[in-house]
Amino acid sequence: MRFMIIVKSCDEFEAETSPAPDEALMAEMVRYHEEMAQAGVLLDGSGLHPSSKGWRVHHSADGSKRIVDGPFAEARELIAGYTLIQVRSREEALEWSRRFPNPAGRGKDAVVELRQLCELDDFPPSQPLEDFKKLDALQRPQP
Repeated sequence: MRFMIIVKSCDEFEAETSPAPDEALMAEMVRYHEEMAQAGVLLDGSGLHPSSKGWRVHHSADGSKRIVDGPFAEARELIAGYTLIQVRSREEALEWSRRFPNPAGRGKDAVVELRQLCELDDFPPSQPLEDFKKLDALQRPQP
């Protein structure tokens, strides 16, 4: 089972010029991610640039598309970073998420959200699904 630990953004993360990361917090994050790597559950993880450096593609019912440049309102609804893990159960994912360091730093409010990724086997059989499985097999590293 794969889960994404989603670090929700905040005004400070979305600021055009962010202060240098707190070294103690960075060290705590490194230790946490090292523990996950040693346990064999860490797949990937990274922070994201502020939404001011991004854009959104809006799809309309008529089939047209519109590009909207950031920044976007409501920082708490945005994502500042993520960690992708693969675990044996929802309970194991919950345990890892409980241990996730406060991404805003001690004494500050922050939100970390956990979401399970959809796996190809979660969907009913179809030709497009089989095509996705072939593509997935090509992307996975071969032993």
